[in-house]
Amino acid sequence: MLFTERPLRLGTRGSPLALAQAHMTAQALRAIHGWGEDAIQIVTVQTSGDRIQDRALAEIGGKALWTKELDRALVDGEIDFSVHSMKDVETVRPAPFHIAAMLPRADVRDKLVGAASFDVLPANPLVGTSSPRRAAQVKRMRPDATITLFRGNVATRLAKLDAGEVHATLLAAAGLDRLEQSDVGTLIPIETMLPAPSQGAVGIETLADNRPVRDALAAISNADTYDAVMAERGVLRGLGGTCHSPIAALALVEGDRLFLRAEIISPDGTETVREEARLARGDDVAAEAIGRILLDRASPALRALFEG
Repeated sequence: MLFTERPLRLGTRGSPLALAQAHMTAQALRAIHGWGEDAIQIVTVQTSGDRIQDRALAEIGGKALWTKELDRALVDGEIDFSVHSMKDVETVRPAPFHIAAMLPRADVRDKLVGAASFDVLPANPLVGTSSPRRAAQVKRMRPDATITLFRGNVATRLAKLDAGEVHATLLAAAGLDRLEQSDVGTLIPIETMLPAPSQGAVGIETLADNRPVRDALAAISNADTYDAVMAERGVLRGLGGTCHSPIAALALVEGDRLFLRAEIISPDGTETVREEARLARGDDVAAEAIGRILLDRASPALRALFEG
């Protein structure tokens, strides 16, 4: 398929990581379709999440702060498709939009930055993160830790750490790898910190009724990543989770099936509810059921985080 009238316009946030993921997407499309450099134009769109850095996402509109300006650009015809870190995409997307593809998933693990391990942190450590999941998992391991809000791009957070604002912070290994900063931080085993749903996955979205672009994007989609991430998002639907809710989930591909693990955690780390199951690829009903099972087994206080 060729788009000869004008370049395809790829919308992205302007952070270094978002731009790196946009260039990865553009290169994958050029390679598989045999397009030249001028076939895709990258269009930077500033989002509310980028502009507002002093408050937690849950206080100012949730994950839609990363997507709504890109969504508007799609609807208004300013861009033809957009690229997202999938863990930043709302669980339920408006009907006009379609997640058409996902790139091969990168490392799903978190990294501890500022210390070699949680055990060597000083007494009563100050840990910077804006993630309720990471905060709860840190409190589970180190009840003496104090969590402080840490937002901004990777460079901003590393600068705050270097300035001594906290003893340690946590970053996604995938983001550091894509920024060619793989030497930063210490990998945390999945058994210690189960990652956020969709962590390490890059998704590409377009309008649901734009069949030519959907077809072009489908050619670069990685089926293993797509199926695993959709299962993890199914858990989120079953939970009805919000940005306030500490949720972790990871699906691993096992042939024609998935091994799905998920957990919800109280903000103070004292309660963890876990569930795991093997399910067929594309079985959204089974994935959502995992979320409901977690809620059924949770204490009233933990369940209340997901019920409003």
